[in-house]
Amino acid sequence: MATGYIPALMRLAAPIALWLPLVVAAAEAPETEPAAALALTAAQQRAVGIAVAHPLPLSAAPQIEAYGTVLDPAALAADLGRLESTQAAAGAASADRARLERLYRAGEQASLKVLQASQAQAAEAAAQARAAAVSFSLQWGPLAGWSAQRERALLAALSKGQVMLLRADVPAQHLSSELSRRALVEVDGASLVAQVLGPLPRTDAQAQSSGWLLQLEHAPVGLGPGARTQVHLQASMALSGLLVPAAALLFAEQGAYVYRQTAGGTDTFHYDAVAVRPLARVGSAWLVAGLTRSDAVVVQGAGVLWSLQGISSFSAAEAEHD
Repeated sequence: MATGYIPALMRLAAPIALWLPLVVAAAEAPETEPAAALALTAAQQRAVGIAVAHPLPLSAAPQIEAYGTVLDPAALAADLGRLESTQAAAGAASADRARLERLYRAGEQASLKVLQASQAQAAEAAAQARAAAVSFSLQWGPLAGWSAQRERALLAALSKGQVMLLRADVPAQHLSSELSRRALVEVDGASLVAQVLGPLPRTDAQAQSSGWLLQLEHAPVGLGPGARTQVHLQASMALSGLLVPAAALLFAEQGAYVYRQTAGGTDTFHYDAVAVRPLARVGSAWLVAGLTRSDAVVVQGAGVLWSLQGISSFSAAEAEHD
C-alpha cells in the first residue's frame, strides 16, 4: 500500500473512533428501558449538534393558532329547515295518535289496528325529530340553544351578507380551557375582530381538531363560503409555566417529555428524559409544567438523543410538518 494512503486512513478513522462508543452504547441499551440516561462526551455533543438552554418563565393568557373556514349559510338554512320540519311532523303525528286513542276508547270509528299504526308513525316521527336535533347540535353547537326568533334573525343577516359564520379548528388539540369571547381573523393581511359563539362538539375527522364557532361582522365582500383564513384565539385564563422550544418537546406512549442535561464528570454529560405536561402553544414554543428554571434542557438535537436511546415517539416540531 502506498504511504500516501496512511494519513487519509487515519483521518477517516478519527470520526469512526468518535462515534463508535455511541453506536455500541445504543446497540447494547435495552429497548424496554427508555428512561435510562445517555452519556456523551463534549466532543460527541458537538458532533451531533446538541444545544441546551434554560426554560423561560411565563404567566399569560396564551394565543392559540387556529385555521378558519367560512361556513355556507345554505347548510345552516337546510339544517334549520330539517329541524323545524321534523319537529312539526312529530307534533302532528303525536296529535293524530292522541285523537285516535280518544276515539278508540270511546268506541267511535277507530279500530285497534288503525290506532297501532298511528302510534308507530308517531314514534318514528319523534325519533326523526330527536335525530335532527342531535345532528344540529353537533354541527352548529351554541346555535342549538338559541330561540327560533334569534336563529331566523341570524339566517336573515347571513343571507344579506351582514355577518359570516366561521369554524375555527385547532389541529390535534382538544381545548379544555375557556376561550375569550373575541378572536382575530386574518384576511389579506388585515386583522378582523370576530365573536366566539362557543365550541362545536363535532370533531373534524381528517385534522382531528376541536372546533369553535365564530361570528364575523362587516366581512370583506370577497370572503365567501369555503374560504380559509388564519384565526388567533385567546385563552380567557392566564397560565403559568416554563417555555421550551417546540423542537425540545417529544411525545411517547407515556406522555410528553424533554431531555435534561446534567454533568457526569470531566468532559462528560448525561441526558435523561424528564416528563412534562404541555399547557399551551405559544408561538414556536410550548408552555409546560414539570421543569425548573435551573434545568438545562436540550433545545437542539433532541431527535438525535431519541434515536440513540431508541424511544418510540415523535417531536412536537416534526408534528408541525405532518
